[in-house]
Amino acid sequence: MPVVLLHALGSKSGTWDDLAARLAMLGRRVLAVDLRGHGDSAHTEKYSLDAMADDVAELLEDQVDLVGHSMGGRVAVLLAQRLPGRVRRLVVEDTPPPPEHAKEPLAPTQEPAEPLPFDWRLIDPIMAELRTPDPGWWDRLATISAPTLLVSGGPASHVTLASLERMSGLIAQCRLVTIEDAGHRVHGAKPEKFGSVVGEFLCS
Repeated sequence: MPVVLLHALGSKSGTWDDLAARLAMLGRRVLAVDLRGHGDSAHTEKYSLDAMADDVAELLEDQVDLVGHSMGGRVAVLLAQRLPGRVRRLVVEDTPPPPEHAKEPLAPTQEPAEPLPFDWRLIDPIMAELRTPDPGWWDRLATISAPTLLVSGGPASHVTLASLERMSGLIAQCRLVTIEDAGHRVHGAKPEKFGSVVGEFLCS
């Protein structure tokens, strides 16, 4: 059974090289995905979390374990909700839930001159989606049947522990772990601790 790894906004599959190597040593087959518009994946006219989830769903074979960081965690949650029989275990790394209240729109961003590892056109629609309140999102967490591990980066992250605690309380089989002093990119800042916690959860 493969472990499918989903990266954050503006990142790519290579961000998971360390975790992939650790999981391979535990005998797991790993598939790290470049989400739509990132890395080596196709650049398209439409960007949304739903579209990214659709792309990943087409790749899944039978049952999988899912690991998602930040934006990739939001995509992983969508997949766990849509495909309850196909996701065996779910890991969500420091993923911000939708905000409680509408936020001020971000000013249109200007593409930097230097080449980027992602399609700049995805920034505005995905950021708008991540910043839009969705009260139903919280209700839909109850539909996740897979045992779930939420990983917090602690006070150094912009994702509040309170929001992750709320998520944990709404998912039937969920455990919340805080990796102190990690910040938002937990797997990069604390690779050994993150790999140990996730490896134990996925291989138990």
